[in-house]
Amino acid sequence: MTTLLEIADELYALPLGEFTPARDARAKALKKQDADLSAAVKALRKPSLAAWVVNLFARREGEQVTQVLDVGAALRAAQEGMSGAELRELTKQRRQLTAAITTQARALAREEGVRVTPAVADQVEATLTAAMVSAGCGEAVRSGLLVTALTTTGIGDVDLDAAVAVPEAIGHVATPSRGTDHDEAPSRPDLRVVPDPDAEEKARAAAQEHLTSTEVILEDAQGAYDEAVADVDQLRARQLQVEAEIDELKRRIADLEETYDEVDDELGDAEAVREEAEVHLASARSDRDEAAAALARLS
Repeated sequence: MTTLLEIADELYALPLGEFTPARDARAKALKKQDADLSAAVKALRKPSLAAWVVNLFARREGEQVTQVLDVGAALRAAQEGMSGAELRELTKQRRQLTAAITTQARALAREEGVRVTPAVADQVEATLTAAMVSAGCGEAVRSGLLVTALTTTGIGDVDLDAAVAVPEAIGHVATPSRGTDHDEAPSRPDLRVVPDPDAEEKARAAAQEHLTSTEVILEDAQGAYDEAVADVDQLRARQLQVEAEIDELKRRIADLEETYDEVDDELGDAEAVREEAEVHLASARSDRDEAAAALARLS
């Protein structure tokens, strides 16, 4: 049974203008045999022009793609411990290489009757750069199943699932193909990382530069630490002062609570006396009223 990956490998090898009708025809032919596979084929996305150019190069120049990815891996390993100047030089060399490969890819597209604009060429070059910077991007390019251009700075992961036709593309190597004008393979440069004769001296200079920068960082860190220690001492003294003020307030609150309890007791006694006096007052008022009434009757 033909798999989706095998079908995708065939479809993405076609000229860009033939992709959609070939995909739809293949999906229609599979509909009665395997509805799920038919739907999956129908869902395959047409590659962007830049992705198609990279796919074309991966299929026509697979050996050179392997060399480019090997160079990328070597450069990633070589950049460990490099100084800023050396990293800039490394980036320059990488750009020169990807620019040269992009020129070859544009020539292949032109042989297929496809014109690649400078904007699309920039996307192709960005994709090749991503393949050198990131191992995952390299695998995506090698698959020949890109649907969109790639870009990465080397920091953070790239959403490769969205960049390739099928998830199984990562780890797949595109089936080689050759155009009508490629009966005789053109000579290609041997891509490799050339050992630097001044590597030891550069490494020593880089180490010295690194030591100097770390000493500056250490000095700044020491100053920051001393300031932090002074802040801690000042805040600790203030904390002790606040604790003393809290203790004094607690003592005053305790005194006030004791006074409150005493006043509360006295208030209770005073209220009892008032109630008793109120009873006597009412009784005296009643006696007076009765005496006044009796006098009135005698008058």
